[in-house]
Amino acid sequence: MSAFRTLDDLDATGKRILLRADLNVPMANGKVTDRTRLERLAPTILELADKGAKVLVTSHFGRPRGERVLEMSLAPVAKELGAVLGRPVAFAPDCIGDAAMDASGAMVNGDILVLENARFHLGEEANDKGFAASLAALADAYVNDAFSAAHRAHASTEGVAHLLPAYAGRLMQAELEALDRALGNPQRPVMAIVGGAKIASKLDLLGNMITRVDQLAIGGGMANTFLNAMGIDVGASLCEHDMAETARSILARADEIGCEVVLPSDVVIAGAFKAGAPSRVAPVDAVPDDQMILDIGPASVAGLAARLAEVRTLVWNGPLGAFEIEPFDLATVEVARAAARLTTSGSLLSVAGGGDTVAALNHAGATDDFSYVSAAGGAFLEWLEGKVLPGVAALTRP
Repeated sequence: MSAFRTLDDLDATGKRILLRADLNVPMANGKVTDRTRLERLAPTILELADKGAKVLVTSHFGRPRGERVLEMSLAPVAKELGAVLGRPVAFAPDCIGDAAMDASGAMVNGDILVLENARFHLGEEANDKGFAASLAALADAYVNDAFSAAHRAHASTEGVAHLLPAYAGRLMQAELEALDRALGNPQRPVMAIVGGAKIASKLDLLGNMITRVDQLAIGGGMANTFLNAMGIDVGASLCEHDMAETARSILARADEIGCEVVLPSDVVIAGAFKAGAPSRVAPVDAVPDDQMILDIGPASVAGLAARLAEVRTLVWNGPLGAFEIEPFDLATVEVARAAARLTTSGSLLSVAGGGDTVAALNHAGATDDFSYVSAAGGAFLEWLEGKVLPGVAALTRP
């Protein structure tokens, strides 16, 4: 039995279900430009509606800070959600009060209603008890399917979960189960790949990872800082020289607890970070003063691929190089594809997440072959950091 209730525990027929979704989708000129989040939400909405529930969808959109901002209305998102679901979706001009109550009261079994942006009220981000109670008054039960907002203790993510019977939606359930398989109760050996520009932004993540995984491979600009901390000259590369002592302490702690830190042995260097800049491969300890490291090299890629073939679980956050510009995307693409092949063969469980990571895996064409790719951003990072997510904790069985 899982630590949280799911839709399998909910008799939804005839009940009004307040569904916390993430409708904070990309928009341009009043139209949704990427339907991915809506498509991922669809299974939960359709399951509830098909069971005869009255589904009231609540979400935030943007940062209106308690003001009613026309450009941040969820009305156009509700319309697009209807197109994704292939069935009518109504819209309420507010998420609490008479307008919301009237819209809720008019629903029949199987209806779907999107409530206006919860952040039009200051009580949402303040997790105000009165605002949470007004949301709860609309429904008989609460379902959270917005893992991406679960790191926020807001009224619609945490407060209302204490006022109604609370359940995880299918997307939330899939996310939590994937993360538990990756870090909670993983098959070992476990490897983490952590990339990105700076150690400073991922100190908590690195500190938690070395206690949870057997191998920690570091790429991106962060690797330069670790190399520099080991006395290796990284030339003109992006490097946090003031973080050298921190990097050394992470390496020492990892060694003490038996986590192997994997750094590149060769790198791709160039004189400038721009398309078409001449580049070449160099040993990691032979980077000229006027050159910058922009990717890990082929020997390092081969080494990571060989390691992946020996581990059972992979957690990935952050690209290995400056993947936005060719040819500095090559290492990320090749390692991603190696992980994807091992996943489809059944020898590797692979979980990845974070904005740049998702973009990099999409670029590599590897996303669909990973066991799970999280689009949750901040919530995914906080989970990797070992933090308690309020929106998840509120779903835990008593």
